[in-house]
Amino acid sequence: MNSLKILEKSSLTAERLLPVAIEITDGERKMIMEAVDYLEKKYGNFENREFVMQVHQLASYFLPERLLKVLASFASDFSENQYGALIFQGLFDIDQEKIGSTPANWQSADYSKFNQYGFACALIHGALPSKPVQYYSQRKGGGLIHAIIPDEKMRETQTGSGSATDLYVHTEDAFLKHQADFLSFMYIRNEEQVPSTLYSIRSHENIREEYRPLFDPIFKIPKDANLQTEAEEVDTLDAVLYGNRDLPFMRFDAAEQLFNPDIKQTDLAHHALSKFWQEAKNLIYSDFTPQAGDVIVVNNHLCAHGRSAFRAGVKSINGVEHTCERRIMLRMMSKVSLLDMRGHTLKEDPFFVIEEHLGKNFANF
Repeated sequence: MNSLKILEKSSLTAERLLPVAIEITDGERKMIMEAVDYLEKKYGNFENREFVMQVHQLASYFLPERLLKVLASFASDFSENQYGALIFQGLFDIDQEKIGSTPANWQSADYSKFNQYGFACALIHGALPSKPVQYYSQRKGGGLIHAIIPDEKMRETQTGSGSATDLYVHTEDAFLKHQADFLSFMYIRNEEQVPSTLYSIRSHENIREEYRPLFDPIFKIPKDANLQTEAEEVDTLDAVLYGNRDLPFMRFDAAEQLFNPDIKQTDLAHHALSKFWQEAKNLIYSDFTPQAGDVIVVNNHLCAHGRSAFRAGVKSINGVEHTCERRIMLRMMSKVSLLDMRGHTLKEDPFFVIEEHLGKNFANF
């Protein structure tokens, strides 16, 4: 199913694994939008518990058959030919007038304007099958969907709110044992035409012997940048690659593990990561620029994501720069099984994850 592209590098010519791009037909888009209209009338909000509980059945009833088959295959395919990312082009029509001007930051976003898009994303996750969850480590919960908006005060940061620097590829919440299994990114607007970046562990021709140390629990995997680290806290170590030795999964955050000067990996760990990165950075895919209504679905164990640097609120037309509305992206996260992480969720809400760092829960729960 995955596309293959011929790339030339020096004197070498090789076939490269790429994410699958699926163009949504007018009929499929109409089906999805009509389904969302119905679900919004019935449930009110996409975070309605009854809706979330029934999301698998609703997805199988309302989504076009072609998409159901693609997503079902994607969810259970960990083979050498599975990149770990699907691109749905034109999944939903975005009402730009209803969205209005892009707010200054995610804190001031009006989520009522994103309600229909939340239903659409939840149906996609329900077809995987995987139920939407929220993490306390992400904005102290902050709901099942997060608006990612450039914030001028954070333009230089390695966060979704940044813009002035490339956001290094990373698996979401690499610092958690129970990180999301699947992610969806719905693009509400991208007038600056910012390319997305994807990097799949399957892009390597093979996991050579020199990468075997990545399976050892010798790597510092720091907390998220927005979480405070206590002075007396002991470093927690884990592996970067895990699972099958020939077809592994990965837990990787280039910015935090390699380029954060405060981390101080051991010489052995830093050498192994640096050698791995020398090959990985040349396998990053950045040839796709999302448009409003596009959705990227990512297997968070196979594929890392990021974005290129850009000037927020500026677009180029025939070489001339113009002001524009800043980009808005919506992120949803989901888990295939809630059973194996029940000790890391609220007792009264199994969809609310309270893990702080690699199996340790927040102290206030």
